Amino acid sequence: MDIKLGSPIFVVKFLYYEYSIMTSFLLSILIFLPCIIGGILLFVSKEKHHILKSGLIVSGILQTILSGFIYFNFHSKPISNFAFWGIERFQFIEKQDWINLHLGNLGHISIDYFLGVDGLNVSLVFLASFIVLIGAISSWSIEKNVKAYVLLYLLLSSSILGCFLALDFFLFYLFFEFMLLPMYFLIGLWGGARSAYASIKFFLYTLLGSLFILVVIIVLGASVIEPLETGRNLGLVGTDIQIIDKVQLMLNQNLIDSKYLVHSFSLIDMSNINNIIPESLLTIIDSKLLLGYPARSLAFIALMIGFMIKLPVVPFHTWLPDAHVEAPTPVSVVLAGILLKIGGYGILRTAYAIFPDGAIQFAWWIGILGIISIIYAAFNALAMSDIKKMVAYSSVSHMGFVLLGIASITSEGINGSIFQMLSHGIIAALLFLICGVLYERTHDRTIDYYKGLANKMPVYTAVVTVAFFASLGLPGFSGFIGELFVLLGAFSSASGNQLLPQWIAVVATLGILIGATYYLWTLQKMFFGKFSISAQLNLNPLLNDLTRREKIMLFPLVLITLILGLFPSVIFDYTSTDISDFSNFVLHTGSQIVKK
Repeated sequence: MDIKLGSPIFVVKFLYYEYSIMTSFLLSILIFLPCIIGGILLFVSKEKHHILKSGLIVSGILQTILSGFIYFNFHSKPISNFAFWGIERFQFIEKQDWINLHLGNLGHISIDYFLGVDGLNVSLVFLASFIVLIGAISSWSIEKNVKAYVLLYLLLSSSILGCFLALDFFLFYLFFEFMLLPMYFLIGLWGGARSAYASIKFFLYTLLGSLFILVVIIVLGASVIEPLETGRNLGLVGTDIQIIDKVQLMLNQNLIDSKYLVHSFSLIDMSNINNIIPESLLTIIDSKLLLGYPARSLAFIALMIGFMIKLPVVPFHTWLPDAHVEAPTPVSVVLAGILLKIGGYGILRTAYAIFPDGAIQFAWWIGILGIISIIYAAFNALAMSDIKKMVAYSSVSHMGFVLLGIASITSEGINGSIFQMLSHGIIAALLFLICGVLYERTHDRTIDYYKGLANKMPVYTAVVTVAFFASLGLPGFSGFIGELFVLLGAFSSASGNQLLPQWIAVVATLGILIGATYYLWTLQKMFFGKFSISAQLNLNPLLNDLTRREKIMLFPLVLITLILGLFPSVIFDYTSTDISDFSNFVLHTGSQIVKK
C-alpha cells in the first residue's frame, strides 16, 4: 500500500520511527544534552544573563523529564542466576566499540562506549537530574561571570549523569575524573573568602582517591577478558552463549594463547569470575601476593578508599566541610545532593560487584567505619556554630548509614542504603538551600546571632522545621525509611550471613539521637522565642520571608521527602528486586571465592 507524504499513517510511522531512534540513544541524549545546550549558549553574549540562566534551567528540566521517562519505564525482573551480574539485568542499553588496540603477543584491548540502567542506578539517575534542576534554579542569584558559571555547571551535569550510567570502567573513570574540573572552578571562583583553599583541598583529596581507583582499573584491564570477542579471535563458531562457555572453559584450563585474548574494561565482564585470567594478578584459583598481601584484597581496599573519599567516610572526610562552607549555595546543593552519592554507588557497582570476596572478608571493618562516621560526624555537627557547617557534618554522619547498610550485604541493608542516598539527596538539597536563603539576607550563618526568626519568616521556619525533622529521621519522612532499613539490615546480618555483630546496629542508633539533639537545639535557638539579632549582622531591615523563586525550589523538595516517607514503594517497587538479587550475588560469589 502506497503511503502518501503527510497522510495520518505516514505521520504515525514517522513519529514511531523517531521515538525508536530516541529511545535507542536515550541515555546518550540524557548525558550530553547539557553539552549541546552549552554549545548553543557559547554564542550568547555574556551580558545576556537572563538567557544564560534560562538555558541552564531548560537543560535541567529536559534532563529531569528524560530521566523520569527512564525511571517509570524501567521494569526489573527476578533472575535466579547469581553467578555474575549479567547484561540481561540492564535496560536502555547502548554499546558501541570505542577503543581497540592490538598489543601483539599480549592480545587486544577493548574499551566500549557502554551505558545502561538497572536497579542500582535507575533511581539515582532520576535523583541526579532533579537535583541538577534545583541547583539550576538556585543559580539565578549568581551575578558574577554568569556565562562561565553556566557553562561549567552544564559540564558538571553531563559528568554526573555519565558516572551513573557508564558500564565500562574506563568510561566511568573518565566521567569521574572530569567532574573534578568544573567543581574545582565552581568552588574556587564563586565561593567564599577561603574558596581557593577549599577548592584545592577538594581537588587533591578527590584526585588521590582517583589514583587508587586508576591503579585497580589498570590491573583489572590486564586480568579480565571479553569472552565473546576472544572466541571470535579463536575462530570458534556457535551461538554467543556457546562461544562464551567454550572460551571460559578453555581459559580456566590455560588453553588460550595470550595473543588471542581480548582484555576488557566492561564492568559486566569484570563481575564474572570466569573471565579472570588464571595466571593474572587477580586470579581466584591461586591467590597472588603483592607486598606480602593478597592482591585481590589490596585491589578491593584501594577501590574502597577511592570511593570512601568521595562518600566521604571518616577519616577521609575533612575536605567536605570546607568545600560546603565556601561553595556557593547551588554548588553545595549539587555536591551534597549528588556527588557524594557517586561514592556509595561506586562502592556497589565496582568494589562489591568485582571483588565480592573482599566485601565479605572486610565487612566487619567497613561496618566499623560506618558507625565511626555516624557518631564522630554527629558529635562534630553538635559542636558547630555555623549552620552550614553543621549541615555538612550531618551529611558525613548520614553517609555513615549508607556505608553500614552496604557492609551488611543484606537485601534490607542495601535497599536501605540506596533509599538513604535518595532521601539524603533530597533532604541535603533542602538543608543547604535554607542555609543559602538566610545567607543571602544577612551574609552570616552563625547560629548564635539569631533568635525568634519564626516571628519574621514564618513560611521559612515551617520549611526549616520539615527539613530538620526529615533529616533526624522522624517517622513520616524519607529519612526514617532509609535509616530503618539500614538498621534492619545490620541486625539481620548478625543472624543471617553473620558478617556484622548486633552491637554495631545498636551503636549506630546513637547517631539518630545525637542528630535529634543538634537539630532541635538549632531550631529552638534560632527560630523560637522573642525576635532578636546580633548587632554584628549586616541585616536586610525587612528580613523578608521566602520569595516566589525560593518557594519553587523548596516546596517540591518538602513534598518529595513526605511522599517518599509515606509511600516508599515509589522507590522499592522499581529497585528492590534488582537490589535483593545483587546482595545474593555478592554473598553467593564472594563465599565461593573465599572457600577457594
